[in-house]
Amino acid sequence: MSLPEILGLVLAAAAAGAINAVAGGGTLVTFPTLLAFGTPPIIANATSTLALVIGTVGSVFGYRQRLEVVKPWLWRFVPVSIVGGWIGSWLLTHTSDRTFSKLVPFLILFATVLFLAQGAFRRFAGLDQRGEPRARHHAIAGAVAFQFGVAIYGGYFGAGIGILMLASLGFVGLTNIHEMNALKTVLGSLINFVAAVWFVCAGLIHWPKAGVMTVGALAGYFIGSHYAQRIPQARVRQIVTAVGFLISAVTFYEEFLK
Repeated sequence: MSLPEILGLVLAAAAAGAINAVAGGGTLVTFPTLLAFGTPPIIANATSTLALVIGTVGSVFGYRQRLEVVKPWLWRFVPVSIVGGWIGSWLLTHTSDRTFSKLVPFLILFATVLFLAQGAFRRFAGLDQRGEPRARHHAIAGAVAFQFGVAIYGGYFGAGIGILMLASLGFVGLTNIHEMNALKTVLGSLINFVAAVWFVCAGLIHWPKAGVMTVGALAGYFIGSHYAQRIPQARVRQIVTAVGFLISAVTFYEEFLK
């Protein structure tokens, strides 16, 4: 790899890590960067997934003080995240991604609108506002089913799964954006870990590029998770919403206008 390529991949991975730590959607930075440097699409997707999942160690460490609060939710969401991530990664290596990729802009836009309006919808639905696992059973069941779908999508491609998960978590009673980000980070890392293991076994990883990007991703995840908690919750929500609309616009352009 040339020096410009190394620097480009490191910077892209660092930016993606920071974006993922705060909102999600970092794949839309790393994936196009890898393509720009001549990496085949499926190899680029697999390599990006591996680099970012290793980088989540920095984000989990940054949110370590928030993990105790969200532990009661893990047993509900971890199993479906693992199974869904495996199904999605299997689909990537066995089917064409063209049809599914056309759904991506709509999924991200829908999730961003949900996240933006979750407070009003939560009040309308009468859900618990204290962030404890006491939301109505149908809301929790719906969120678990939604997380399963997110995990399948995450194993398949993964751009914007943070936005999707934050939208879902808001409807089960979680209100603290930093705690939601902590839970989102753990679940996202599990989805990507399962997918990364599958991609490694399938021989889809470009190891030199993955190694370079991991360095940037570790730094980006840690910096993003650390400083996001110093920003007022309202500001972080604005960032999440902005990132969601931006990702949606980019994917609409790539799929339907380019």
